[in-house]
Amino acid sequence: MKKAAIYGQSYAISSKKEIHTLLKVLEKNNIDFYIEQQFYQLLTKNKVLKDTYNYFKSFNDLDSSFDIMFTVGGDGTFLRSVTHIRDLNIPILGINTGRLGFLAIVPKDVIEESIELVLKGEYTLQERSLLSVKTTPKVADFSELNFALNEVTIAKKNTTSMIGVKTYLNKEYLTNYWADGLIIATPTGSTGYSLSCNGPVVLPDSKNLVITPIAPHNLNARPMIISDETKINLEVDSREKSYLISLDSRVTSVPKNTKIFIEKTSFTIKSILPKNQSFLKTLRSKLLWGEDIRNKTNL
Repeated sequence: MKKAAIYGQSYAISSKKEIHTLLKVLEKNNIDFYIEQQFYQLLTKNKVLKDTYNYFKSFNDLDSSFDIMFTVGGDGTFLRSVTHIRDLNIPILGINTGRLGFLAIVPKDVIEESIELVLKGEYTLQERSLLSVKTTPKVADFSELNFALNEVTIAKKNTTSMIGVKTYLNKEYLTNYWADGLIIATPTGSTGYSLSCNGPVVLPDSKNLVITPIAPHNLNARPMIISDETKINLEVDSREKSYLISLDSRVTSVPKNTKIFIEKTSFTIKSILPKNQSFLKTLRSKLLWGEDIRNKTNL
């Protein structure tokens, strides 16, 4: 590893130590690093940095010469970093400075140990598929960033009434979901919004997608797992003149006659998994699997 990018969205006093640890390890190993400009300005404003550093502004400042991107924050920060990485094939290592995450997988207390493992080559790469979205008519907000790592969500807007989402798989009609909305999730997104709507957990390297209705009117409308080679077409029926499309955390309102076409992107995102971490370990910790909490109630 010779060159790294660092990305963060926000700063809290509680994460100062972790940021210093990251920079110290990189400097100790003579790694050239660049901090995302807005994050850099935030750290400077809060007097976290003791020196001046290089920075990058956007996707256009990154290229294949970067060996890694470190994200500092939570899963939301990791997701947002993908808009900078795109198809550049730069692996991402998520350092968690908040609560335990599924993407920001490195806890505060093992930052130095985890980076040293990566430098020694003691890690694996997880390839994570993304979804691309096209619409008719075209939506300007998605002209450049028309992809999602977690999920594409269709949701009602400004109404208590449900919407109908006619769903076609490889041009064959599946059903019309009458619900508050519909989630199309990748394996990465299966532990996000989809999970909270009773969707299944799918391992990151699975070649699947999950279709999960949000509060469906028909109780027999269950989450469905499909091949990630499936091309999905959606048409929305709403009492309102518009509805919402969300790509991860990026949301836009579109006219109700907008048709949606979803398929897997031609590129993947690579997340770094140091030898001292694992997805299943994170899963057990995050979801408290196997823990008996009956005797842990505060009285």
